[in-house]
Amino acid sequence: MKRTSLIDWWLRFIKGMFIGSGFILPGVSGGALAAVFGIYERIILFLANLTKNFKENVKFFIPVGLGGLAGIFLLSFAVSFLLGEHETVILWFFVGCIIGTVPALWSEAGKHGRNLKDIVNMVITFVVFFLFLSYGEQLLTTVIVQNTWTWLLAGGLIGLGMIVPGLSPSNFLLYFGMYKAMADGIKDLDLSVIIPIGIGVVLCVLLLSKLVEFILKRAYAAMFHFILGVIFASTVMIVPVNYDGFNWIGILSCVILLMLGILLGWWMSDLEKRYK
Repeated sequence: MKRTSLIDWWLRFIKGMFIGSGFILPGVSGGALAAVFGIYERIILFLANLTKNFKENVKFFIPVGLGGLAGIFLLSFAVSFLLGEHETVILWFFVGCIIGTVPALWSEAGKHGRNLKDIVNMVITFVVFFLFLSYGEQLLTTVIVQNTWTWLLAGGLIGLGMIVPGLSPSNFLLYFGMYKAMADGIKDLDLSVIIPIGIGVVLCVLLLSKLVEFILKRAYAAMFHFILGVIFASTVMIVPVNYDGFNWIGILSCVILLMLGILLGWWMSDLEKRYK
């Protein structure tokens, strides 16, 4: 019995590592991966009813949480190095990851029906966010400085990725120029980055889980088509435009990484579909 419990503990730890990677890889949703591994519903039930079976749930989620932290920490080393040395090529990989998940997200958005109003909602959201991200760059550069408050906001976005399957907050962090700084901070165990992000995650999950659950029950299609519009706009904005010094090998690398990213995103989505 003890050996079975130990194996189960490590299995939950490994699941947590994969889920943790979903909170730092653009295009990959931590909430979707939690669904893939069969623990999303238990997470939401626990968050919505914290006092119910509290000890049992805490014992269950300890290895998942530790695994998630390990996954985020280990992946931060790779992300920090690769974005520093090969930013354009890696950004194409991230774009591919997002593209690979689009068919599944489109299917998810229309799970309870889709009408013209939902399509209009998505298009308007895309246009508004695209214009905002395109022409608000000067304002964003001035306002979004990396401090305790913006790291709290980053944590809140990551928390949203936990309670809304399919939402990848890393898209926005990439555009706001906070993604590599976040990876560096986690890699270097910088508490001025890690602590506010952690607080932001916890606050968002505790305060918004019931609200998100309510919105998804009342306006599922509208919510998901809004999310699709935001995802499309933020993805267009992270497409690399700087190819100084690139030769045919560099261009080929971009194409290969784009295709690998699409395959990874599609594979993750396919896993989620099989779970469902």
